[in-house]
Amino acid sequence: MVTQITRGIKISVLTSFEGTYFKNYKIHFAFTYQITIENQSKDSVQLNSRHWEIYDSLNSKEIVDGEGVVGKKPVLKPGESHVYSSGCLLASPIGAMKGHFNMINFTSTKSFKVEIPTFKLSATFALN
Repeated sequence: MVTQITRGIKISVLTSFEGTYFKNYKIHFAFTYQITIENQSKDSVQLNSRHWEIYDSLNSKEIVDGEGVVGKKPVLKPGESHVYSSGCLLASPIGAMKGHFNMINFTSTKSFKVEIPTFKLSATFALN
């Protein structure tokens, strides 16, 4: 698990390799990740959008921007957490992801970024 705290918001990431399959005559490597967003600050906050940079060992980079996370824009009061799972496909068995969440602080009404630490995506057979 990797974790990082930005402005009182703790992000924790767990990953899992789900297997391989063929799509459009090419092999793809499927990964899932579980993100825990924990509000350790004294203010209520809301996650509005996300930005991802997805890399694989073949040197390709994909940028993904979108609203919320899996269709939600969670509001977190102090001490609350939000957990969600998602996934991605890579063209190679090894890769990584990083990014940030765009959030708003309800007390100050200011927007801020919460960094998502870089986490590795590795197929179990590719670790040796």
